[in-house]
This record gives sequence, C-alpha cells and structure tokens, in this order.
Amino acid sequence: MAKPYRVIHRLRISASDAHYAGELVDGARVLQAFGDAATDLLIQSDGTEGLFRAYSEVEFLAPVYAGDFLEIGAEIVRFGKTSRTLSFFAYKVIEASRKPRHPDRARVPKKPLLVAKAVGTCVVSKSKK
Repeated sequence: MAKPYRVIHRLRISASDAHYAGELVDGARVLQAFGDAATDLLIQSDGTEGLFRAYSEVEFLAPVYAGDFLEIGAEIVRFGKTSRTLSFFAYKVIEASRKPRHPDRARVPKKPLLVAKAVGTCVVSKSKK
C-alpha cells in the first residue's frame, strides 16, 4: 500500500470552542485542528507523530462560529531528511444558524468557504523511520 501524503478530517466546532461574543471561535482552534491533521499524516507516512517545528505562513480568511462544520486538510509538499513541509487548509462545509429564533438550523453553502490556510514544518526522528 502506498503511503499517504494527504489527509482530510471533518469536525464540528462545539459551543465550548466559542471564545468571543456571538459564539465566534478563535483561530487557535483551527490551528489545533491543523496539528491533529499533521499528526495523522505523519503517523501514516513515517510511523511517528513527529514534532511540529513552526508555521511559516498562517492566514485566517473568514470567521468560524460554534456549530460550524469544518473540513481540515493536510498535505506533505516537501520531504527533507527529517523534516516535512506541510500545507494546510480549512473549509467551512456547513454553517450553523446565526438566527436566535432558529438555533437548530444550518445550511450547506453552494461552495465550501476557505476559512484558513497555512504552511508548517514538522520534524520526524531518524530513529523512528
């Protein structure tokens, strides 16, 4: 079986993730999801969780609210001896209702909305490979 170079996660942002007024979620929650995707990808590609070294780029492009569903992706775009450069994306695929009269409603946008993207570097141990 070929080793994967890309993973996709889907998650619902819970009410406990809301950090600001209006149930707005902070960007750190999206970065946490990027880290989870990186861990999954490194385990599958290298057999180790690796260590996250740094982000070289991070862009938050649209707000995320409690109740939204996100599709999180990670892809290895460069292999070094012990480093892996990863590209990340987060798309909003379901939007929670923002209307107090209908909090149980949600909508599926015609096109997923890119809410964040990033590039980061992870390191894997030579002895773990």
